[in-house]
Amino acid sequence: MRAVPIAQHAADLPPGTTRTDPMIIDCDPGHDDALALLLAVGDPRARLLGVTTVAGNQTLEKTTRNALRVLALAGAVDVPVAAGCDRPLVGDLTVAEDIHGVSGLDGPDLDVPVAEPAAVHAVELMRRLITGAAGPVTVVATGPLTNVALLLRRHPEVLPGIRRIVFMGGSTERGNTTPYGEFNIVTDPEAADIVLRSGVPATMIGLNVTHQALATTEIIAEFRGLGTRLGGVCAELMTFFAATYQRVFGFPHPPVHDPIAVARILDPSIVRTVAAPVDVELAGAYTRGATVVDLHHRTGRPPNADVAVDLDVDAFWRLLMTAVRNLGR
Repeated sequence: MRAVPIAQHAADLPPGTTRTDPMIIDCDPGHDDALALLLAVGDPRARLLGVTTVAGNQTLEKTTRNALRVLALAGAVDVPVAAGCDRPLVGDLTVAEDIHGVSGLDGPDLDVPVAEPAAVHAVELMRRLITGAAGPVTVVATGPLTNVALLLRRHPEVLPGIRRIVFMGGSTERGNTTPYGEFNIVTDPEAADIVLRSGVPATMIGLNVTHQALATTEIIAEFRGLGTRLGGVCAELMTFFAATYQRVFGFPHPPVHDPIAVARILDPSIVRTVAAPVDVELAGAYTRGATVVDLHHRTGRPPNADVAVDLDVDAFWRLLMTAVRNLGR
């Protein structure tokens, strides 16, 4: 079973299934973004309206192709995909080739026929999907926030139609690109600042939580044990990811960051959050791109985000593994 078009009737869903608000995933695939897409397609509660891409882990051309390849593997060719911004709002793009490889999804053979991306910019596709939805839409951002920031700036009329922005990025602790800066935020700090100052409800899924979700050798073996092509692809993706994380960071197992943002929507009990003020450092000589999270409310400023602080690791992996198994491909 896979995620179905939004028009499908509730009667067609498994008994007891409650649908989430419709969602748009804005991403830069990326190994962990690929798992986030599979979770959104494979969980019957999800209503995936569309996918938009941004430059980040790799160039825009590559992240767009990767999104199309993952959706094709999952059998979700009816989900529209649109390419967005090919650089951050300020400065130059630096991709994460040392982590994700030359293609952005190095490891498995992903040579599959893919659909064509939509002939509109990602920001325009998001605008159309939000204004055309029957109810509020959740925007899930698993890459730099460039597209989302431009949507909020150029089309303030869509703000009432956005339930929440759930983004993977930042940290309450240390970073992974600079000592205190996480990759997605460091890539476009100005965009993150716009999102956090927009007044739209936001949930931040940072490294302090995503580093709890490790793709161990047992997890990789479980993917392979599904006995499907897609399970094998996931195993190979995580095997490549494990090698780069070991080489670059010395991690024994790689953390899968992005699917946690989707998991938070599907089952909020999996990710515990606290409300806190969050600012993005824009000018620091050593801390540009750092997320400054006032967990103890020392500044007296009102919260502008729900910040992830803990993860039910076993429940998360059960959710993701079940979604991949549901796809049966």
